[in-house]
Amino acid sequence: MTQRHAIFPEGSTRHALYDAHGYSPAVRAGDLLFVSGQVGSREDGSPEGTYLAQVERAFANLQAVLVAAGCTFDDIIDVSTFHTDPEAQFDDLMSVKQRYFPKAPFPTWTAVGVTWLAGFDFEIKVVARIPDA
Repeated sequence: MTQRHAIFPEGSTRHALYDAHGYSPAVRAGDLLFVSGQVGSREDGSPEGTYLAQVERAFANLQAVLVAAGCTFDDIIDVSTFHTDPEAQFDDLMSVKQRYFPKAPFPTWTAVGVTWLAGFDFEIKVVARIPDA
C-alpha cells in the first residue's frame, strides 16, 4: 500500500487553519500529489477583498504548496475550480489562468458553480505528478 505523506508550504502561518479544520494542504501518494482546495486567504485566513484578488491569492497559495512538493504548474494534470458566480467571474479567472497555463498541453479542467465557499468566491484544487528526482 502506498503511504501518504502530508505536504505543507514553507514558512506559512496558515498551518493553524489546516490543523483547526483537520486536513492537509496536499498529500503525496507515490508519484502523485493531491492538493486540497486553495482559496484566496491571507496568512490570517481572511479572504482577499475582491474576486480577482482572491483568484490571484489562491493561485499563489497553490504555487507555495506545489513548490513544497517539488512541483511546478507544468506538473499539474487535473484541475477543479469552484465559483460562486461563474458567468460574472469568468473574465477575471481567465486573465489569471492564462498566466499560469500559457500553452498546451493544458491540464484537464472542471469548473463548478457553487453557492457557498465558506466566505470565499473561488477555490482551486489540483492533482499533479511529482517529477522524477
